[in-house]
Amino acid sequence: MERVVSSRTIYRGKLLNLRLDEVLLSSGRRAEREIVVHPGASAILPIIKPGKILMVRQYRHPVGEVLLEIPAGTLKPGEDPMACAARELEEETGYRAGKLAHLITIYPTPGYSSEILHIYLARDLRRGVQAPEIDENISVIEMSINQVLDEIRDGRIRDSKTIVAILYYLFFIESRHV
Repeated sequence: MERVVSSRTIYRGKLLNLRLDEVLLSSGRRAEREIVVHPGASAILPIIKPGKILMVRQYRHPVGEVLLEIPAGTLKPGEDPMACAARELEEETGYRAGKLAHLITIYPTPGYSSEILHIYLARDLRRGVQAPEIDENISVIEMSINQVLDEIRDGRIRDSKTIVAILYYLFFIESRHV
């Protein structure tokens, strides 16, 4: 364990903050830790029909690429993660979930970020209203799970939340029915 000696916010942004902590290590030495303070997020694996899922394609500026991913979004202050998942599913895909179930909660990048990501499974989808944020350019794609697995295997899907959601679903949820 590390004990925080001092902590200061060195950047405050709309989405996240950057904090610099000085910590005391178990060896007695001091070290600095740069921490991206993130409000958390929810992601959704939407099953449109057996063997078919909805994916979103969008440009991600930090990596300079268009990525194929499951829908996801940042929690609003005080927002329940499941409510966030329901909201983001409809905003990004135009679908509402009749059933929404928690799959897994992960830390995507615990080496430098406090982000916690709640992943949900959405079933019994019905049409709603797609309303992406003003700065989002999202296209929705229906794919078979086998197509998604091929994209993961071939390195064309590199988004960690998508890979975790698909593999978790197939290994722990679908394998129970085989």
